Amino acid sequence: MQKIGKALSITPSNSLIVKTDNPPKIGCEVADENFTIVGKVFDMIGPVSSPYAVIKVNVKNPTALLSKPLYLLHTKARSKR
Repeated sequence: MQKIGKALSITPSNSLIVKTDNPPKIGCEVADENFTIVGKVFDMIGPVSSPYAVIKVNVKNPTALLSKPLYLLHTKARSKR
């Protein structure tokens, strides 16, 4: 697991905005500190030098994730045949 950053705010569509130093790939799964999957990276916004990740959450109460660290779950790469 790799730390992505802390959740800063919630959009009107219940997505989380996370300030990150290392931009993740879109579609990566995101977990909280208890290894519970909370959503996926939906989009990257902001300047390249200071990016923000938009996380499409699948939990009922996204406000509970504010100011908490979030982590990327790394999955094995699939081989193309």
